[in-house]
Amino acid sequence: MKKVILVVALLTMVAFVSGVMAQTKPAPAPAKPAGTAAPAAAPEKPAKAEKMAKTEKFSGTVEKVDEMAKTVVVKGKKGDMTFAVDAAKITKGGKDMPLSDLKSGMSVSIEYKKEGDKMMASSVKASAPKAAKSEKKTEKPAETPKK
Repeated sequence: MKKVILVVALLTMVAFVSGVMAQTKPAPAPAKPAGTAAPAAAPEKPAKAEKMAKTEKFSGTVEKVDEMAKTVVVKGKKGDMTFAVDAAKITKGGKDMPLSDLKSGMSVSIEYKKEGDKMMASSVKASAPKAAKSEKKTEKPAETPKK
């Protein structure tokens, strides 16, 4: 009988102690030097900036493709714009294509977000360059001389 009372008393005590421990707040992390505190706050700002940055569209013809810098210069109605195409999905006729296949003179439609002073392309849709309107020939076929 003494053992049963002892076991019940221990279990009751363990239950109360664990309840008290669950209610206490965890100890704060040790203070970090001032230099490392600033980068911890930095990730919050880009997350807000991404929500605020809206996707815009730009259409025109490719003027220059820089494969090393992964940029494309496009000439449109608003002038020339340079886009970073690092993570952009480049397609032509619904099929993926590499940046190296994007050539000067191709018509493109680009969806991009402005991040700081850079235009970050999210998708590039290319099409074959528009054919120049050819002038109709007004020459008459050469007449055969009459004998």
